[in-house]
Amino acid sequence: MPDASAWRLALPHTAAAVPMARALVRTALTDSGPSADRDTAELLTAELVANAVEHTTAGAPIELVVEMLADGCQVEVHDGDPRPPRDLVTRPREGHPDPWQEHGRGLFLLRALSSACGHRPTERGKAVWFTLPAGATST
Repeated sequence: MPDASAWRLALPHTAAAVPMARALVRTALTDSGPSADRDTAELLTAELVANAVEHTTAGAPIELVVEMLADGCQVEVHDGDPRPPRDLVTRPREGHPDPWQEHGRGLFLLRALSSACGHRPTERGKAVWFTLPAGATST
């Protein structure tokens, strides 16, 4: 029997991956009852998926994994590039991204809004992940 506390979705290597990922996260957190903040989970998931689409080889597989935990949730985005996300490994010197630049805010948001985040190597590349605690949920 499949684990009802974990959701997986293979995503296309296109911009269409972002709304698909947001929808899965919202559904997973809604169906699980009281859990982590859905809006924050969607935002951070969208950032990770957009980064995977932008910074990995076109056509490479991207997978979203949402795991419901007793004290919140963990979201992982798997891609085929083994290199760690630069701004997650080394923090920007200034501490805050330039608000006028198109890029650079996603991993800052990840560090600021999640209870924990990181990356790990996988058999086919890497997984970038974050956790959110259970608590007040958005509607």
